[in-house]
Amino acid sequence: MDSDLFSRRRAVRFAQLLDEANGGRRHHVRSRADDQLTRLVAVGQRLVAERPDIQVDVEFRAGLRAMLVATAEREHTAEVVTDGTPQATGRGSLLGGVTARRARARGAILVGIAAGAVAVSGISAASENAVPGDALYGMKRSTERAQLALASSDVSRGQLFLDFARTRLDEAATLRDDAAGFSAVLDDMDADTRQGVRLLTGGAVQHGDPAALDAVNTFVSGQRRAVGGLLDGAGVAERDRTRQSLALLDAIRKRSDALRTALACALPAPVGSDALGPVPGTCPTYR
Repeated sequence: MDSDLFSRRRAVRFAQLLDEANGGRRHHVRSRADDQLTRLVAVGQRLVAERPDIQVDVEFRAGLRAMLVATAEREHTAEVVTDGTPQATGRGSLLGGVTARRARARGAILVGIAAGAVAVSGISAASENAVPGDALYGMKRSTERAQLALASSDVSRGQLFLDFARTRLDEAATLRDDAAGFSAVLDDMDADTRQGVRLLTGGAVQHGDPAALDAVNTFVSGQRRAVGGLLDGAGVAERDRTRQSLALLDAIRKRSDALRTALACALPAPVGSDALGPVPGTCPTYR
């Protein structure tokens, strides 16, 4: 998707195509972007037509409606003066027609956004139990990336990564008959684990607060028990791969304990960093 897809002209043309697809009057114009925009309209229609039978939360509907109403009001007041007449720009009645078309275009786009948001929210919920190879697995991972983007701090993102690592573990448990898939999911699990731990240990050192380390230790304790359960009945290759994840969790626990000790003796700064975050120095000993 190119960077100017939603330029003004393309946005208006997209609204026209969306309006036509929903039974509106046909606009006898063509655009070089029509092929691309038509595909987007088709995707939107499929999302609406094939959305799973899931009840969208009432609060979500209310919040979405409030957002759309506020946006529509803001866009409307930007082009209309307080007495309700179009702003004068020297183009006379032509402006009224253009403004009306833009208003209709924006309305169509807002309707499309609303329908798409409701549909996507349902698909996102339906994807929660998807595993690699399922049609909705990509949506599941996209939802996770969206959560990370909306997180308010590094500590929040770190906790999300650890939640995703737990999710990858659940996926691995369903793929034990697929050696390649099993190993790939554990690779993703370990990557999420490292990311989460790095953010949390970094936050603990930055703020001089071991609370983030408590979250790390809680994760390691529960995750190690669950990962250890994958050894039962596993083949040689799966057992070897599982032990790599267990070794990572053991290394994380050692790092967390070392950082906690360093924070307690008020070391000025870490001596370096690696995939697990800050590397603490050694507390001085006094004789």
